[in-house]
Parts: sequence; structure tokens; C-alpha cells
Amino acid sequence: MINKVIISGGGTGGHIFPAIAIANEIRKRNPSAAILFIGALGKMEMEKVPQAGYEIEGLKIVGFKRSFALSNFLLPFKLIESLWKARRLIKSFQPELVIGVGGYASGPTLKMASWLKIPTVIQEQNSFPGKTNLLLAKKASLICTAYPNMEVFFPKDKIIVTGNPVRSETVHLLNKKEEGLQFYGLEKNKKTILIVGGSLGARTLNEAVSFSLEEINKHDDVQVLWQCGNLYFKVLEEELSLPSNVKMLRFIERMDLAYAAADVIVSRAGATSISELSIIGKPTILIPSPNVSEDHQTKNAMVLVNNTAAVLVKDAVAKETLFQHIVDLLNSSEMMDQLSKNIKKMGMPNATAEIVNACQELVSKSIS
Repeated sequence: MINKVIISGGGTGGHIFPAIAIANEIRKRNPSAAILFIGALGKMEMEKVPQAGYEIEGLKIVGFKRSFALSNFLLPFKLIESLWKARRLIKSFQPELVIGVGGYASGPTLKMASWLKIPTVIQEQNSFPGKTNLLLAKKASLICTAYPNMEVFFPKDKIIVTGNPVRSETVHLLNKKEEGLQFYGLEKNKKTILIVGGSLGARTLNEAVSFSLEEINKHDDVQVLWQCGNLYFKVLEEELSLPSNVKMLRFIERMDLAYAAADVIVSRAGATSISELSIIGKPTILIPSPNVSEDHQTKNAMVLVNNTAAVLVKDAVAKETLFQHIVDLLNSSEMMDQLSKNIKKMGMPNATAEIVNACQELVSKSIS
């Protein structure tokens, strides 16, 4: 049983929600477990983690910007300050285990935990790891991966393939389709296209929908539920005149009902999104973001595409071609069935439990 644990990372929902899922599983098994999150100041985790009922401390760590920026000169000082704060927090909290889920804060936190001889676990969500996890892996006690064949990046004896943690309430869709349609004001006799670009939004997806509004309006047999994101909502609301078969939302709070209502899902190819979509099993079109390290979203997407489990549309051509890809897919029941069947084969619904099982085993070994 795990009694005291630090979970570190964040930056995007793709890191935060898996971290919360792991914390929830630990707390479910041991309601008195002490759990501390360490995130990056100013990032989403500083809001989302307390909302989930957990304590969080923030580090001043920031990422390196590829373009010229003053913040790049300050990075070494912020890194040193973050390392020392992480050390102070770890020594004060005295965890049995430190888990890193990716994001700026996980680097200094896991580095300091290793220096202090505390067992560390890396939860690697992507099929191509970032530089921070590659460096941390040398001292990590255990590496939980979402994809097989990761021994090309990590020591083979440290790897356990678990899949990515997902929010259990998000992927349980049984008998929710009618509720989802009603909740979002959608019609039963139309095919529903769900378009999600992440919590902050995705410019390419938003441009593709905006570009296609006139064409969407001509297809009275379809309807679009569109999460445009916090960054874009106000501008789009002012600029666009939406047809009646398009519902635009800033953020989808009940993602389970949105997934349940959908016949086709269009999404970025973040690791958590792919893990959720693989469990849900709906026909999916992926548009990988090109603006991520090591182009890891394309690598994530290709794992599905190579198994005929999703359709890939490149970011550069999505604006002009996305809606036609959607129409072609909706018009092919055979392809819809094939994608649905194949993506479901790749789902790993027990990932969170398996990660916590492995963490409990690690803690037991370190105590004995």
C-alpha cells in the first residue's frame, strides 16, 4: 500500500488528467494516503489539481523557446531555483515514491528525488519520449509506457507496458448516447461529428471548421459539436455566423456525453486523447500537431494508422481537406466499422490500475 507519494508534471491536460487518475486510484486503495503534486507555476495544473481535491506546489521552471527570447537567458537560474525548491519539498514531505508524468516540473522533481535516493517512476505517455524523460530514465526505478517496443529508448529491465491512465468517468459510455445528444442540444436523426483540439484549442482544427462552415451547412444530415478552446472562443464567437447544425463550445466539461453522442471524432494525436479514443472505439480522424517536441504526435498517430485504426490528415492540408475526409468516412459504413473495431483492439482500459500495482510493488521492495 502507498502511504505518501509525490506526483509531478503538467502543462497540458494530457499530463494533468493521467496524473489525477493515478492519484485517484491510490486514494481509492488507501483513503488516508498523503498525496502532493508538484507543478509549474502559471500552468494549468495549478488550477486543475486543486479542483480535483489535491494539494499542489509550484516551481518556477519554464521551457526553452526555440525563437530568441529573454526567458531563455533566465532558464538556468529558474532551473537551479526549481531544483532547490523540489529538494526542499521532497525532504519536507518525505514520500515513499515520486512519480513523473511529463511536463516542465517533472524534470527537477525526479532529478532531486533520485539524488535523495527515493524510488522514482516515469509514466511515458508517447511512442517517442521527450529529452527530459530520456535523461531521467537512467536513474528511474521503473518506467511505465503506453506503447510496446520502447526498449530502443529506455533500459529494457525497467520497462512495464501499462497504457496511459484515463479518466474512468470519461470512457464509460454505455447507454449514454441519447443523454449526450439531449445534453448538447443535438438531433437524433443526424450524424454527429465531434471535433476537439484540446483544452486550449487547436488553431488548425478551428480554421478547418471555419473554412468548411458553408459546406457543413449544405449537409443537413450531419451536425458538428466543436470544442474550439479557451484561447480562440471569444474571437470566433465574434467573427463567425454559425449554421444551425454547428454547436461551438469553449470547453467540453462532460466529455463522456460528447464521446457518446459522436459518430465520428476528429482530434489531435496527444497520448491521452489516443488512449481515451482507443477505449471508446469510435471511428477517428487524427490531425497531429506539428508544434510539439520530436513530432511525437505524428508518431503516436502512426501507431494507429499502421493498424488501420484511425485516419490521419496532415496539419498542413487539414483546413482545405478535413471536411471531405469526414464526409468520405461517413459515407463508408465498411470503413467506419473497420476503424471502430481496430482502434478498440488497441485500448488498454486497466492502465491506471496496472501503474499503481507496479508502484505498490516498487514501494514494498524499497521498504523490505
